[in-house]
Amino acid sequence: MNYLKRARLYLTHKKGQSLLMLLIMSAILVFVLSGIIIQNAAIMATNNVTKSAGSTITVSANRNKMFSQMRSSSAKTKTLKTPTVANTKIAKAGKLSTVAYYNITNTASVNASSFDAISTSTGTSSMGGGMGGPGGGTNASSGDISLSGVSSAAHTTTFTSGEAKLVSGRNITASDANTKNVVIEKELASDNSIKVGDTITVKTTATNATKIKLKVVGIYKAKSSSTTMPGSDPSNTIYTSYTLPASISGTAGKSSSVTYTLEDSSKEKATTKQIKNIIDSSSFSVSSNNESYQQLLQPMKNVQSFAKKIVWLVAIAGTIILGLIIILSVRNRQREIGVLVSLGESKLHIVGQLFTEMFMILVGAMVVALLLGSFVGNKVGNQLLSQQQTTSVSSTAASGAPGGGGAPSGNMPAGGMHGGSMMNSQTTTSAANKKALKTLNTSITPSSVIKLGGMGLVIIALAVCLSAVSILRLRPKDILIGE
Repeated sequence: MNYLKRARLYLTHKKGQSLLMLLIMSAILVFVLSGIIIQNAAIMATNNVTKSAGSTITVSANRNKMFSQMRSSSAKTKTLKTPTVANTKIAKAGKLSTVAYYNITNTASVNASSFDAISTSTGTSSMGGGMGGPGGGTNASSGDISLSGVSSAAHTTTFTSGEAKLVSGRNITASDANTKNVVIEKELASDNSIKVGDTITVKTTATNATKIKLKVVGIYKAKSSSTTMPGSDPSNTIYTSYTLPASISGTAGKSSSVTYTLEDSSKEKATTKQIKNIIDSSSFSVSSNNESYQQLLQPMKNVQSFAKKIVWLVAIAGTIILGLIIILSVRNRQREIGVLVSLGESKLHIVGQLFTEMFMILVGAMVVALLLGSFVGNKVGNQLLSQQQTTSVSSTAASGAPGGGGAPSGNMPAGGMHGGSMMNSQTTTSAANKKALKTLNTSITPSSVIKLGGMGLVIIALAVCLSAVSILRLRPKDILIGE
Protein backbone atom coordinates (compact mmCIF):
# COMPACT_ATOMS: atom_id res chain seq x y z
CA MET A 1 0.00 0.00 0.00
CA ASN A 2 1.25 3.44 -0.82
CA TYR A 3 2.60 5.24 2.28
CA LEU A 4 0.52 8.31 1.44
CA LYS A 5 -2.64 6.22 1.56
CA ARG A 6 -1.48 4.57 4.77
CA ALA A 7 -0.97 8.01 6.34
CA ARG A 8 -4.51 9.06 5.43
CA LEU A 9 -6.01 5.81 6.74
CA TYR A 10 -4.00 6.06 9.97
CA LEU A 11 -5.27 9.56 10.70
CA THR A 12 -8.90 8.63 10.04
CA HIS A 13 -8.57 5.44 12.08
CA LYS A 14 -6.91 7.21 15.05
CA LYS A 15 -9.38 10.09 15.25
CA GLY A 16 -8.77 10.94 18.91
CA GLN A 17 -5.00 10.98 18.55
CA SER A 18 -5.24 12.94 15.33
CA LEU A 19 -7.53 15.52 16.94
CA LEU A 20 -5.15 15.90 19.89
CA MET A 21 -2.22 16.47 17.50
CA LEU A 22 -4.34 18.96 15.57
CA LEU A 23 -5.08 20.95 18.73
CA ILE A 24 -1.44 20.96 19.85
CA MET A 25 -0.15 22.02 16.46
CA SER A 26 -2.92 24.62 16.12
CA ALA A 27 -1.91 26.17 19.45
CA ILE A 28 1.72 26.31 18.33
CA LEU A 29 0.87 27.85 14.96
CA VAL A 30 -1.55 30.37 16.46
CA PHE A 31 1.25 31.78 18.63
CA VAL A 32 3.75 31.62 15.79
CA LEU A 33 1.34 33.48 13.50
CA SER A 34 0.53 36.00 16.24
CA GLY A 35 4.23 36.71 16.68
CA ILE A 36 4.70 37.09 12.93
CA ILE A 37 1.80 39.50 12.40
CA ILE A 38 2.64 41.52 15.53
CA GLN A 39 6.20 41.87 14.30
CA ASN A 40 5.04 42.83 10.80
CA ALA A 41 2.55 45.37 12.16
CA ALA A 42 5.18 46.92 14.44
CA ILE A 43 7.71 47.14 11.58
CA MET A 44 5.12 48.67 9.25
CA ALA A 45 3.98 51.23 11.84
CA THR A 46 7.57 52.14 12.68
CA ASN A 47 8.53 52.52 9.02
CA ASN A 48 5.45 54.55 8.14
CA VAL A 49 5.90 56.94 11.03
CA THR A 50 9.65 57.14 10.41
CA LYS A 51 8.95 58.39 6.90
CA SER A 52 6.30 60.90 7.92
CA ALA A 53 7.30 61.89 11.44
CA GLY A 54 8.89 65.14 10.38
CA SER A 55 12.14 65.22 12.29
CA THR A 56 13.64 68.68 12.27
CA ILE A 57 17.07 70.10 11.55
CA THR A 58 17.81 73.52 12.96
CA VAL A 59 20.37 76.01 11.72
CA SER A 60 21.07 78.48 14.52
CA ALA A 61 23.83 80.72 15.79
CA ASN A 62 26.91 79.01 17.20
CA ARG A 63 26.74 80.39 20.73
CA ASN A 64 30.33 79.49 21.63
CA LYS A 65 31.58 81.24 18.53
CA MET A 66 29.50 84.33 19.36
CA PHE A 67 30.96 84.62 22.87
CA SER A 68 34.45 83.98 21.56
CA GLN A 69 34.09 86.82 19.03
CA MET A 70 32.61 89.14 21.66
CA ARG A 71 35.49 88.57 24.10
CA SER A 72 38.12 89.05 21.43
CA SER A 73 36.54 92.34 20.33
CA SER A 74 38.48 95.55 21.05
CA ALA A 75 35.28 97.61 21.38
CA LYS A 76 34.65 99.35 24.69
CA THR A 77 31.11 98.04 24.95
CA LYS A 78 31.15 94.37 24.13
CA THR A 79 27.92 92.96 22.81
CA LEU A 80 26.91 89.66 21.32
CA LYS A 81 26.40 89.89 17.58
CA THR A 82 24.01 87.39 16.06
CA PRO A 83 25.35 86.00 12.77
CA THR A 84 23.15 85.82 9.71
CA VAL A 85 23.07 83.63 6.63
CA ALA A 86 21.83 84.58 3.18
CA ASN A 87 18.24 83.60 2.45
CA THR A 88 19.41 82.21 -0.91
CA LYS A 89 21.46 79.56 0.92
CA ILE A 90 18.49 78.77 3.15
CA ALA A 91 16.25 78.36 0.11
CA LYS A 92 18.85 76.16 -1.62
CA ALA A 93 18.91 73.82 1.38
CA GLY A 94 15.12 73.91 1.45
CA LYS A 95 15.02 72.46 -2.07
CA LEU A 96 16.69 69.22 -0.97
CA SER A 97 14.47 66.28 -1.84
CA THR A 98 14.35 65.11 1.78
CA VAL A 99 13.08 68.46 3.11
CA ALA A 100 9.29 68.78 3.38
CA TYR A 101 9.29 72.46 4.30
CA TYR A 102 11.32 75.01 6.24
CA ASN A 103 10.60 77.91 8.51
CA ILE A 104 12.86 80.96 8.68
CA THR A 105 12.98 82.80 11.97
CA ASN A 106 13.98 86.43 12.53
CA THR A 107 13.05 88.63 15.45
CA ALA A 108 13.20 92.29 16.28
CA SER A 109 12.22 94.41 19.22
CA VAL A 110 10.14 97.55 18.68
CA ASN A 111 7.99 99.92 20.74
CA ALA A 112 4.25 100.31 20.44
CA SER A 113 3.26 103.66 18.97
CA SER A 114 -0.40 103.82 17.98
CA PHE A 115 -1.46 101.38 20.70
CA ASP A 116 -0.47 100.35 24.21
CA ALA A 117 1.56 97.21 24.90
CA ILE A 118 0.39 94.87 27.65
CA SER A 119 2.30 95.87 30.76
CA THR A 120 3.12 93.34 33.45
CA SER A 121 5.02 93.42 36.70
CA THR A 122 6.29 91.00 39.36
CA GLY A 123 6.84 91.33 43.08
CA THR A 124 10.43 92.34 42.52
CA SER A 125 10.25 94.17 39.26
CA SER A 126 8.02 96.44 37.28
CA MET A 127 10.04 96.70 34.13
CA GLY A 128 7.10 97.17 31.83
CA GLY A 129 8.50 95.06 29.06
CA GLY A 130 11.98 96.50 29.37
CA MET A 131 13.83 93.30 28.62
CA GLY A 132 11.87 92.91 25.51
CA GLY A 133 11.90 89.21 24.98
CA PRO A 134 13.99 87.44 22.52
CA GLY A 135 15.34 90.42 20.77
CA GLY A 136 17.38 89.27 17.88
CA GLY A 137 19.67 91.40 15.87
CA THR A 138 22.44 93.44 17.26
CA ASN A 139 20.58 96.20 19.10
CA ALA A 140 21.38 96.42 22.77
CA SER A 141 18.14 98.29 23.57
CA SER A 142 14.81 96.52 23.58
CA GLY A 143 11.25 97.65 23.11
CA ASP A 144 7.97 96.54 24.58
CA ILE A 145 6.83 94.64 21.47
CA SER A 146 8.52 91.56 20.04
CA LEU A 147 8.23 91.08 16.29
CA SER A 148 8.49 87.39 15.55
CA GLY A 149 9.28 86.99 11.88
CA VAL A 150 8.57 83.57 10.37
CA SER A 151 7.97 81.96 7.01
CA SER A 152 4.85 80.27 8.27
CA ALA A 153 3.37 80.97 11.69
CA ALA A 154 1.28 77.79 11.54
CA HIS A 155 4.51 75.74 11.50
CA THR A 156 6.02 77.35 14.60
CA THR A 157 6.16 75.33 17.80
CA THR A 158 3.82 77.77 19.52
CA PHE A 159 1.03 76.98 17.05
CA THR A 160 1.77 73.28 16.44
CA SER A 161 1.83 72.63 20.19
CA GLY A 162 -1.53 74.37 20.67
CA GLU A 163 -0.10 77.13 22.88
CA ALA A 164 -1.45 79.61 20.35
CA LYS A 165 -4.52 79.36 18.14
CA LEU A 166 -5.71 81.59 15.34
CA VAL A 167 -9.14 83.02 16.22
CA SER A 168 -9.72 85.56 13.48
CA GLY A 169 -8.40 86.40 10.02
CA ARG A 170 -5.50 84.39 8.66
CA ASN A 171 -2.01 83.44 9.70
CA ILE A 172 1.35 84.56 8.34
CA THR A 173 2.48 82.52 5.34
CA ALA A 174 5.37 82.57 2.87
CA SER A 175 3.32 84.85 0.60
CA ASP A 176 3.62 87.61 3.23
CA ALA A 177 7.35 88.00 2.52
CA ASN A 178 8.35 91.66 1.98
CA THR A 179 5.00 92.89 3.34
CA LYS A 180 4.11 94.47 6.69
CA ASN A 181 1.23 92.13 7.46
CA VAL A 182 1.03 91.02 11.07
CA VAL A 183 -0.96 88.72 13.36
CA ILE A 184 -1.48 90.03 16.89
CA GLU A 185 -2.62 88.46 20.14
CA LYS A 186 -6.30 88.62 21.12
CA GLU A 187 -5.80 90.42 24.47
CA LEU A 188 -3.61 93.05 22.87
CA ALA A 189 -6.26 93.52 20.19
CA SER A 190 -9.10 93.75 22.72
CA ASP A 191 -7.34 96.26 24.97
CA ASN A 192 -6.66 98.52 22.00
CA SER A 193 -9.88 97.83 20.02
CA ILE A 194 -7.91 96.52 17.07
CA LYS A 195 -9.64 94.40 14.44
CA VAL A 196 -8.51 92.43 11.42
CA GLY A 197 -7.89 94.91 8.60
CA ASP A 198 -6.80 97.75 10.92
CA THR A 199 -3.43 99.42 10.69
CA ILE A 200 -1.20 99.83 13.74
CA THR A 201 2.07 101.69 14.15
CA VAL A 202 5.26 100.71 15.94
CA LYS A 203 8.58 102.51 16.14
CA THR A 204 12.08 101.15 16.17
CA THR A 205 14.27 101.25 19.27
CA ALA A 206 17.14 103.05 17.55
CA THR A 207 18.10 106.55 18.66
CA ASN A 208 16.46 107.98 15.57
CA ALA A 209 13.30 105.96 15.91
CA THR A 210 11.41 105.21 12.73
CA LYS A 211 7.69 104.59 12.66
CA ILE A 212 6.42 101.56 10.78
CA LYS A 213 2.80 100.97 9.82
CA LEU A 214 1.65 97.35 10.10
CA LYS A 215 -1.51 95.81 8.70
CA VAL A 216 -3.34 93.36 10.96
CA VAL A 217 -4.38 90.29 8.93
CA GLY A 218 -5.11 87.95 11.81
CA ILE A 219 -5.63 87.59 15.55
CA TYR A 220 -4.41 84.66 17.62
CA LYS A 221 -5.14 83.56 21.16
CA ALA A 222 -2.26 82.62 23.49
CA LYS A 223 -3.32 80.00 26.01
CA SER A 224 -0.76 80.69 28.69
CA SER A 225 0.02 84.03 30.28
CA SER A 226 3.26 82.88 31.83
CA THR A 227 6.63 83.79 30.47
CA THR A 228 10.22 83.18 31.43
CA MET A 229 11.07 86.89 31.43
CA PRO A 230 9.66 89.24 34.03
CA GLY A 231 7.91 92.20 32.52
CA SER A 232 7.18 90.42 29.24
CA ASP A 233 3.78 89.10 28.27
CA PRO A 234 2.94 86.73 25.39
CA SER A 235 0.35 89.24 24.18
CA ASN A 236 3.18 91.56 23.19
CA THR A 237 4.38 89.09 20.57
CA ILE A 238 3.38 90.06 17.04
CA TYR A 239 3.90 87.57 14.23
CA THR A 240 4.98 88.83 10.86
CA SER A 241 7.03 87.73 7.88
CA TYR A 242 10.72 87.05 8.51
CA THR A 243 11.62 89.83 6.08
CA LEU A 244 10.30 92.64 8.31
CA PRO A 245 12.50 92.02 11.42
CA ALA A 246 15.48 91.54 9.10
CA SER A 247 14.91 94.94 7.47
CA ILE A 248 14.49 96.60 10.89
CA SER A 249 17.77 95.14 12.17
CA GLY A 250 19.57 96.02 8.94
CA THR A 251 20.06 92.44 7.73
CA ALA A 252 17.66 92.39 4.79
CA GLY A 253 18.05 89.30 2.65
CA LYS A 254 19.56 87.39 5.55
CA SER A 255 18.24 85.39 8.48
CA SER A 256 19.52 84.20 11.83
CA SER A 257 17.74 80.88 12.18
CA VAL A 258 15.86 78.32 10.12
CA THR A 259 14.25 75.00 10.89
CA TYR A 260 13.94 72.31 8.23
CA THR A 261 11.28 69.62 8.62
CA LEU A 262 12.10 66.36 6.87
CA GLU A 263 9.82 64.17 4.78
CA ASP A 264 11.67 61.02 5.80
CA SER A 265 13.24 60.94 9.26
CA SER A 266 15.52 58.07 8.26
CA LYS A 267 17.42 60.55 6.02
CA GLU A 268 18.18 62.82 8.93
CA LYS A 269 21.97 62.29 9.10
CA ALA A 270 22.50 62.59 5.36
CA THR A 271 20.33 65.71 5.16
CA THR A 272 22.13 67.33 8.11
CA LYS A 273 25.44 66.83 6.31
CA GLN A 274 24.05 68.34 3.08
CA ILE A 275 22.66 71.37 4.90
CA LYS A 276 25.99 71.91 6.67
CA ASN A 277 27.74 71.95 3.33
CA ILE A 278 25.27 74.46 1.90
CA ILE A 279 25.32 76.83 4.90
CA ASP A 280 29.14 76.48 5.06
CA SER A 281 29.70 78.76 8.05
CA SER A 282 31.35 78.06 11.40
CA SER A 283 29.18 80.81 12.91
CA PHE A 284 26.19 78.47 12.69
CA SER A 285 25.50 75.12 14.22
CA VAL A 286 23.39 72.62 12.33
CA SER A 287 21.70 70.19 14.66
CA SER A 288 18.91 67.67 14.42
CA ASN A 289 16.48 66.93 17.16
CA ASN A 290 14.48 63.72 17.08
CA GLU A 291 14.70 62.74 20.73
CA SER A 292 10.97 63.00 21.43
CA TYR A 293 10.26 61.16 18.19
CA GLN A 294 12.60 58.34 19.16
CA GLN A 295 10.94 58.14 22.59
CA LEU A 296 7.61 57.81 20.83
CA LEU A 297 8.93 54.98 18.65
CA GLN A 298 10.60 53.07 21.48
CA PRO A 299 7.47 51.20 22.70
CA MET A 300 6.77 50.04 19.13
CA LYS A 301 10.37 48.88 18.74
CA ASN A 302 10.12 46.98 22.03
CA VAL A 303 6.96 45.24 20.79
CA GLN A 304 8.73 44.40 17.54
CA SER A 305 11.65 42.86 19.43
CA PHE A 306 9.33 40.98 21.79
CA ALA A 307 7.28 39.57 18.89
CA LYS A 308 10.46 38.30 17.27
CA LYS A 309 11.36 36.49 20.47
CA ILE A 310 7.85 35.01 20.65
CA VAL A 311 8.22 33.53 17.16
CA TRP A 312 11.54 31.90 17.94
CA LEU A 313 10.61 30.68 21.40
CA VAL A 314 7.33 29.16 20.23
CA ALA A 315 9.03 27.58 17.19
CA ILE A 316 11.74 25.99 19.31
CA ALA A 317 9.32 24.87 22.02
CA GLY A 318 6.88 23.58 19.37
CA THR A 319 9.59 21.55 17.67
CA ILE A 320 10.62 19.98 20.96
CA ILE A 321 7.01 19.24 22.01
CA LEU A 322 6.04 17.75 18.64
CA GLY A 323 9.30 15.78 18.50
CA LEU A 324 8.63 14.22 21.90
CA ILE A 325 5.02 13.44 20.97
CA ILE A 326 6.04 11.77 17.70
CA ILE A 327 8.81 9.82 19.45
CA LEU A 328 6.24 8.48 21.92
CA SER A 329 3.88 7.77 19.04
CA VAL A 330 6.59 5.87 17.17
CA ARG A 331 7.34 3.77 20.26
CA ASN A 332 3.64 2.85 20.44
CA ARG A 333 3.71 1.95 16.74
CA GLN A 334 6.85 -0.20 16.88
CA ARG A 335 4.95 -3.40 15.98
CA GLU A 336 3.26 -1.73 13.02
CA ILE A 337 6.57 -0.31 11.83
CA GLY A 338 8.40 -3.64 12.41
CA VAL A 339 5.81 -5.56 10.38
CA LEU A 340 5.94 -3.08 7.53
CA VAL A 341 9.73 -3.13 7.42
CA SER A 342 9.68 -6.99 7.60
CA LEU A 343 7.36 -7.02 4.60
CA GLY A 344 9.94 -5.03 2.66
CA GLU A 345 8.68 -1.52 3.14
CA SER A 346 11.45 1.06 2.93
CA LYS A 347 12.40 2.84 6.14
CA LEU A 348 12.33 6.09 4.21
CA HIS A 349 8.72 5.34 3.28
CA ILE A 350 7.96 4.80 6.95
CA VAL A 351 9.50 8.20 7.73
CA GLY A 352 7.62 9.61 4.73
CA GLN A 353 4.38 8.26 6.18
CA LEU A 354 5.09 9.99 9.51
CA PHE A 355 5.89 13.23 7.69
CA THR A 356 2.74 12.95 5.57
CA GLU A 357 0.61 12.42 8.65
CA MET A 358 2.13 15.51 10.26
CA PHE A 359 1.75 17.50 7.03
CA MET A 360 -1.97 16.69 6.86
CA ILE A 361 -2.35 17.79 10.46
CA LEU A 362 -0.29 20.90 9.66
CA VAL A 363 -2.73 21.90 6.90
CA GLY A 364 -5.66 21.64 9.32
CA ALA A 365 -3.74 23.49 12.03
CA MET A 366 -2.92 26.30 9.61
CA VAL A 367 -6.60 26.78 8.87
CA VAL A 368 -7.29 27.08 12.60
CA ALA A 369 -4.32 29.42 13.05
CA LEU A 370 -5.51 31.67 10.21
CA LEU A 371 -8.96 31.85 11.79
CA LEU A 372 -7.68 32.71 15.29
CA GLY A 373 -4.25 34.25 14.67
CA SER A 374 -5.41 37.75 13.74
CA PHE A 375 -7.68 38.01 16.81
CA VAL A 376 -5.02 36.71 19.20
CA GLY A 377 -2.28 38.78 17.58
CA ASN A 378 -4.36 41.95 17.78
CA LYS A 379 -5.21 41.45 21.46
CA VAL A 380 -1.72 40.38 22.53
CA GLY A 381 0.01 43.02 20.39
CA ASN A 382 -2.02 45.96 21.66
CA GLN A 383 -1.72 44.75 25.25
CA LEU A 384 2.06 44.58 24.84
CA LEU A 385 2.12 48.04 23.23
CA SER A 386 0.01 49.49 26.03
CA GLN A 387 2.36 48.07 28.66
CA GLN A 388 5.42 49.35 26.81
CA GLN A 389 3.92 52.84 26.50
CA THR A 390 3.14 52.90 30.22
CA THR A 391 6.71 51.87 30.98
CA SER A 392 8.07 54.46 28.55
CA VAL A 393 5.99 57.27 30.05
CA SER A 394 7.07 56.30 33.58
CA SER A 395 10.74 56.24 32.52
CA THR A 396 10.45 59.59 30.78
CA ALA A 397 8.73 61.18 33.77
CA ALA A 398 11.34 59.76 36.13
CA SER A 399 14.28 60.93 34.03
CA GLY A 400 12.80 64.40 33.51
CA ALA A 401 11.74 64.99 37.10
CA PRO A 402 14.84 66.52 38.66
CA GLY A 403 15.28 70.07 37.59
CA GLY A 404 12.51 69.87 35.10
CA GLY A 405 14.97 69.77 32.19
CA GLY A 406 14.19 70.84 28.70
CA ALA A 407 13.24 74.10 27.23
CA PRO A 408 11.00 76.40 29.12
CA SER A 409 7.45 76.35 28.03
CA GLY A 410 7.14 78.74 25.45
CA ASN A 411 4.84 81.42 24.66
CA MET A 412 7.84 83.40 23.70
CA PRO A 413 8.30 83.54 20.00
CA ALA A 414 10.99 81.78 18.16
CA GLY A 415 14.04 83.76 17.45
CA GLY A 416 16.64 85.57 19.39
CA MET A 417 20.18 84.51 19.42
CA HIS A 418 19.48 81.11 20.78
CA GLY A 419 16.26 80.38 22.60
CA GLY A 420 13.81 80.62 19.74
CA SER A 421 15.86 78.33 17.58
CA MET A 422 15.99 75.68 20.23
CA MET A 423 12.26 75.85 20.69
CA ASN A 424 11.69 75.38 17.01
CA SER A 425 14.14 72.49 16.91
CA GLN A 426 11.81 70.40 19.01
CA THR A 427 10.47 67.58 16.92
CA THR A 428 6.91 68.23 15.87
CA THR A 429 5.45 64.77 15.73
CA SER A 430 1.97 65.08 14.34
CA ALA A 431 -1.14 63.87 16.12
CA ALA A 432 -1.70 61.37 13.31
CA ASN A 433 1.71 59.83 13.90
CA LYS A 434 1.14 59.65 17.65
CA LYS A 435 -2.17 57.93 17.03
CA ALA A 436 -0.54 55.50 14.59
CA LEU A 437 1.97 54.52 17.26
CA LYS A 438 -0.64 54.02 19.96
CA THR A 439 -2.51 51.27 18.12
CA LEU A 440 -1.14 48.15 16.50
CA ASN A 441 -3.11 47.31 13.37
CA THR A 442 -2.47 43.62 12.84
CA SER A 443 -3.54 41.80 9.70
CA ILE A 444 -2.73 38.53 7.98
CA THR A 445 -0.85 39.11 4.77
CA PRO A 446 0.24 36.61 2.10
CA SER A 447 3.81 36.93 3.36
CA SER A 448 2.61 36.05 6.88
CA VAL A 449 0.93 32.90 5.55
CA ILE A 450 4.06 31.92 3.63
CA LYS A 451 6.22 32.46 6.72
CA LEU A 452 3.79 30.45 8.85
CA GLY A 453 3.74 27.59 6.34
CA GLY A 454 7.50 27.61 6.07
CA MET A 455 7.99 27.55 9.82
CA GLY A 456 5.34 24.83 10.16
CA LEU A 457 7.17 22.66 7.63
CA VAL A 458 10.47 23.23 9.42
CA ILE A 459 8.90 22.36 12.78
CA ILE A 460 7.35 19.08 11.60
CA ALA A 461 10.46 18.18 9.56
CA LEU A 462 12.69 18.58 12.62
CA ALA A 463 10.20 16.73 14.83
CA VAL A 464 9.94 13.80 12.37
CA CYS A 465 13.73 13.70 11.97
CA LEU A 466 14.13 13.45 15.74
CA SER A 467 11.70 10.54 15.94
CA ALA A 468 13.04 8.86 12.76
CA VAL A 469 16.41 8.19 14.38
CA SER A 470 14.96 5.25 16.32
CA ILE A 471 13.51 3.76 13.11
CA LEU A 472 16.47 4.21 10.80
CA ARG A 473 19.10 2.80 13.18
CA LEU A 474 17.27 -0.51 13.96
CA ARG A 475 16.80 -3.69 11.90
CA PRO A 476 13.26 -5.19 11.49
CA LYS A 477 14.16 -8.03 13.88
CA ASP A 478 15.35 -5.57 16.53
CA ILE A 479 12.18 -3.51 16.13
CA LEU A 480 9.94 -6.54 16.64
CA ILE A 481 12.05 -7.87 19.55
CA GLY A 482 11.92 -4.41 21.18
CA GLU A 483 8.14 -4.35 20.79
